[in-house]
Amino acid sequence: MNEPFTPTAIHRTALRPLSLPMPPLPHCHIDIPLLPQTALGHALHLVECLRSANLLARLRSGPAAPGIRWRFCDARGEPLAADSLGPFIAPLAHEGAFTGPATALLLAPLHCPDIPAVRAATQAHTALVRRIGIAVDQGQQVISVSNGAWLAAASARLDGRRVALPWYYVAGFVRDFPGIEPAPAQSLVQDGPWLSADVATGSIGIALALTRQAMGPETAEALSAAAVADPARSHAAHSAAGQIPNTRDSTLARAIAHLEKTLEQPYCLADVALAAAVSPRTLLRHFREALGHSPLDHLHGLRCARARVLLEITLESIPSIAQACGYSDPAAFRRVFARHAGMAPGAYRERHTLRAPRQRWRVDATPQP
Repeated sequence: MNEPFTPTAIHRTALRPLSLPMPPLPHCHIDIPLLPQTALGHALHLVECLRSANLLARLRSGPAAPGIRWRFCDARGEPLAADSLGPFIAPLAHEGAFTGPATALLLAPLHCPDIPAVRAATQAHTALVRRIGIAVDQGQQVISVSNGAWLAAASARLDGRRVALPWYYVAGFVRDFPGIEPAPAQSLVQDGPWLSADVATGSIGIALALTRQAMGPETAEALSAAAVADPARSHAAHSAAGQIPNTRDSTLARAIAHLEKTLEQPYCLADVALAAAVSPRTLLRHFREALGHSPLDHLHGLRCARARVLLEITLESIPSIAQACGYSDPAAFRRVFARHAGMAPGAYRERHTLRAPRQRWRVDATPQP
């Protein structure tokens, strides 16, 4: 079984879409085929990422915010009855349900032990492969994760495109589909109608791309802040709560720990040097040589990191946040923040906030539409 995979049983045309990025979507309705070989957990992980995007959109813009919908279906495209999916998946199916045509088709990873098994699964689902070709012809987006790319490529509509693939599939994929170019060292690739992720953990990247298309860059950035690991933001959030322990014993570590502990207090170089057990001149030299800036510059960075967190997750006023970050003068805070963040605090909050405007919050819970 070392011959190249040729989908001779599958309808082919010479149609090749232009290599252009996908335009913004007026809405995003995704069909998710469930095959016997589908790695169901990975498909559900993407659904959970999309649920998070919808939740953030509602928090930011209220119940009328645009959302992403999904629908589980069989290989022929027939929707699967939610109640047939079991008590744990049925609620997800009900939540994402939509009627009418889809705008995208998600090809989840196939749970296969090797490349021959992936080929066999692809050959066993010619109905789905035909449907993928029709979807491309109709302007729908095709989304593949890991070896789900085999199903997309077999449609014969994506020759000349680039695809993200795990390294261990590249040799076999190129042999089967020499007209499609794997993108080296790229975990997520958008080439015209084809959005691909190399590994199953790329679900968050796909969710971010779909959120950006369907809801705009601000909601996508909010989802990234909430779902993508960010050590700097996590450190700032803990620091704001006074929970950062001193885990290192060096001049810089002692100085930075002191700056974090006294972040909201007036800056005094002599006090920082005393905490680090060196002279002020020596402390300045350590910072310049190791970090390329002064202790005061570092303090401004720490304060602005805390300010970002507070702007994102609270409704406190700019003067209150300035005070919590060690600036008694709100104007000075605005200047420093703009220098570090590239925009004023109010503009940053508007773009990155995870909270809805104050008037949308209620003291007691209200049913969500």
